[in-house]
Amino acid sequence: MSSLADMSGARRRPQGRGMARRFRRLLRRPAALLGLLILLFWAVMAIAWPLIAPYGPTDFSLIAKLSPPNAHHWLGTDNFGRDILSRVIAGSRSVLLVATSAAVLGVAVGTAIGLTAAYYRGWADEILMRGMDIMMAFPLIVIALLVIAVLGSSSLNVIIVVALAFAPYNARVTRAAVLAERDKDFIAAARLRGEGGPYIMLVEILPNIAETIVVELTVRLALAIFTVATLSFLGMGIQPPTPDWGLMIAEGRQFYRIAPWIVLCPALAIASLVIAINLFAEGFKR
Repeated sequence: MSSLADMSGARRRPQGRGMARRFRRLLRRPAALLGLLILLFWAVMAIAWPLIAPYGPTDFSLIAKLSPPNAHHWLGTDNFGRDILSRVIAGSRSVLLVATSAAVLGVAVGTAIGLTAAYYRGWADEILMRGMDIMMAFPLIVIALLVIAVLGSSSLNVIIVVALAFAPYNARVTRAAVLAERDKDFIAAARLRGEGGPYIMLVEILPNIAETIVVELTVRLALAIFTVATLSFLGMGIQPPTPDWGLMIAEGRQFYRIAPWIVLCPALAIASLVIAINLFAEGFKR
């Protein structure tokens, strides 16, 4: 009995210490720390934009339309005279909310599928993973466009579609991580104690693959930002007049020759957010 307790008790403490060490190393890496600070900056913008934006994001002035950056409008105005800075700040909320929700939901669904398939193997593995393979055969954007065209454009539909498109990729990563853990001694000890499959998956295995899931989440979040912005650019995501970075690029592309700031500012915002996530993820993986 004592040997079983020893086998079981050794399972997660090294992983917990490993996760803590990764975060401490992360804070000592300048690039990763810079990425974290940029992420925190945009998170604050998304939460507190009504207090930070100098103008209302939908307020327009035909007198000030297509004004270049100046003392009154630091990033200029668009073709309706709307302040670009205010719209970029306010647009961070929709991008972060939709992209983060889609990435978290997709990783959660994929993790559940990968855990179940790898732990039970047999018919469960065959059915679940063959279904994931079929979904992966179609390009992500094509699936999103088809589903949204049927269901209609809304933030909720974008979240669901992007999450379902991400789930197969995360399921495969999770399955591989679980297969590396399922035959170890602490899993055998849990089975001998009479623990059921759900308990072993959630309490014994999941904490030991947490680092893999966190890294996968950061990768999916960066891709979700691009995907959400692309759908908005194509008119399948956030709808006007709601400020959204992808939508701003779509609306301003016809004026890029005479007013390039309309397109450049939201494009740089998207780039900064994606680069920040990648810097943070690289620092966490090492």
